[in-house]
Amino acid sequence: MLIEFIGMAAAVGLSATGSAIGSGYASMASVGAWKKCYASGKPASFLMVAFSGAPLTQTIYGFLLMNFIRSAIESGSANPTLAMFIGIIAGIAIGMSAVFQGKVAAAAADALGETGKGTANYFIVIGIVETVALFTLVFSLLLLQ
Repeated sequence: MLIEFIGMAAAVGLSATGSAIGSGYASMASVGAWKKCYASGKPASFLMVAFSGAPLTQTIYGFLLMNFIRSAIESGSANPTLAMFIGIIAGIAIGMSAVFQGKVAAAAADALGETGKGTANYFIVIGIVETVALFTLVFSLLLLQ
């Protein structure tokens, strides 16, 4: 068994798991916020779909990391054990970013449904949580060089 494959699978698998959990949180909150809007006769913002989908980008980062690990191993620039640990640790970090991004997006959906205001502020905060995943991806790539 080649241990770098564990890192590759963990990078994409853990990132995707976090995306699934995070988008689940955000989607449930969006549905609840829409329900409140409909029940009170207020217009329901379609922007909540963007909140629901925000955590999905972390799956892409996990996929990219998986490919970076593969390329580093094929080029001989990375140690297989290091590649395995980078995939596991970075996969966890990217996945957790997705989970918490989903929680922030859930709060944003609730707030937007209640007030109809603050959309730009909510997206800024969602983007801040996204940055954790981006930093993890970039720093992991640097470690693989």
